[in-house]
This record gives sequence, structure tokens and C-alpha cells, in this order.
Amino acid sequence: MFEALVLVSMGLVALIVGGDLLIRGAAALAKRLGVSNLVIGLTVVGFGTSIPELVTSVQAALFGEPELAVGNVIGSNIANILLILGVAILIAPIHLKIGELKRDCAALGVATAAGLLVLYMSELDRLMATIFVAGVIAYTVTAYRSERNTHKPSADLHAAEAGLAGQASARLWVTVTMAAGGLGAILVGATVLVDGSVTLAQMMGVSSAVIGLTVVAVGTSLPELVTSIIAAVRKQPELAFGNVIGSNIFNVLAILGLTALVHPLHLRSGFDVVDALVFLGSAVALMVLASRLNRVVGVVFITAWVIYSASLFEHG
Repeated sequence: MFEALVLVSMGLVALIVGGDLLIRGAAALAKRLGVSNLVIGLTVVGFGTSIPELVTSVQAALFGEPELAVGNVIGSNIANILLILGVAILIAPIHLKIGELKRDCAALGVATAAGLLVLYMSELDRLMATIFVAGVIAYTVTAYRSERNTHKPSADLHAAEAGLAGQASARLWVTVTMAAGGLGAILVGATVLVDGSVTLAQMMGVSSAVIGLTVVAVGTSLPELVTSIIAAVRKQPELAFGNVIGSNIFNVLAILGLTALVHPLHLRSGFDVVDALVFLGSAVALMVLASRLNRVVGVVFITAWVIYSASLFEHG
């Protein structure tokens, strides 16, 4: 048990450090190349915070643990809303006009429906995976085309996300080294994390899906947690909202899609109707309560996540 916990801890640390270095290095490099803050926010930051989930899910699928791969994505989306956003709004409440972000909320609705489809069908083949990836590409292109040279709230939000990733370095080799080193740390960390997680699940007598929905999901979501807390502390809580909603869209469409393109996913067991309902309910709650995300909601979100996670281990 101790050795498994050490492996999991080492893997998570490598993912956290690697994710931070990759995003900072890639964002700084993009700024040096003259890429706009809007594009950096939509792509480098949006997809970059999901890289740990991507590499971990691909490793899990190749390792013969599709439940761990899917649980990682579903659990990450749940944790992003209930735990990470919950913590962020405890620090600084968020008040948004849902109409200003209707496109992103619509995209989240589509991504959530896609995730539910995977849980219902218990598989994701390469054809459906291609549709998923095409969907996230279409969303990114549409967002860029509608927001360039504008000052829409969503455009300002995506552009401001680039500022959280740091500034361009004066030396090219520094940015390249940061990005490459971060990616290397993520690759090593994901391998160690998957190995440790499978061993931990076996020793605890629970399914790999449970470990994926909890330990792995929270661990790979830590970059989002760090970003959201920084945004809240800087009195820019709306960036925490944008970070979470963008990450959840990427998680399902890009991560599950790319993972299944590498290795089709065929689930054996491990998920039930409760997991689907919490996954759906958290997304609906985010969209319905977007205009009044106060500290009371934050407490409710965090409490709901704790109860759900505890129930997973209780029922195995």
C-alpha cells in the first residue's frame, strides 16, 4: 500500500510541475512569436491545463485500463466544478451574465452530452472519437473568429487567461527548455501515476474507475486548481469560471477523443447511474448558477463533491 501511495504521489507531483512548466513555456514562446493573447488563452492555456489528463488517459488506455482513462475525464469535470470552482468562489464570488457566455455554455452542454453517451454506450471507437476531436476544433475556430478584434466578455476572458500563464522570456532557450522539460515531466508522471493507481485500486479492493474518478481526477486537475486560485486571489474570479468551463469542454471532446484515436475505449464496468447524474448535475448547476456563484454555493459545491467521493469508496 505504501509503495503504491508513493508512486501515485510522485506521479502527481511530476504532473503538477510539468503542467506548470509546459503552459508557462508554451505561452511565453507563443508571445515571442507574436501570437495574440486571445489565441493563447483559447489554445495554449485552454488545452495546456488539460495535458496532464490527456497523457494520463492515453497511458491508462494503453495499459489496458479504459475505466481509469474515462474515470479520469469524468471525475476531472466533476472536480473542476464542485471542488475547484467551489474553492475559487469561496475566495472571491463570481457574478456573470450567462448571456455573455452562452456559446461556451452551449459547448459545455454538447461536451457533457458526449460524455454521457460514452458512459451509456460503454465504449468510444475511432469514428466517434474523430467526431469528438472535430467538435473541439470547430469550437476553437468558431470562438477565435467571433472574438478576434472584439471586446466581448468572452473575448476579454480568454485573452486575460494568457496573462495568468506568465510573460515572455527574454531568452528563447529558456522558454523552449521549460516547455520541453514540462512535457517530459508529464510523460514520466503519467506513467508512474497510472502504475501506482492500478496497484492502489487492487490493494484497496476498489475498481480502477473509482480511483480514476477521485485520486487521478483530482491530481490531474491540480493545474486548473492552481490557475483558478491565482485568478481568485488576483480578484479576477471570472477567469476561474472560464478556466473551468474551457477545461471541461476540452476534457471530454479533446482528451477522450484523442485517447480513443490512439486506443479505442471499451469499458467493462465501474460506472453507474449515480456517476452519470453527478456528471450531468454539476454541469447543469454551473450553467444555472453562473450569475450567482457566491460563497454559499461554494460550500454546497464542495460538500457535494466530498459526499460523492466518499460514496464511491464506500460502494467500491
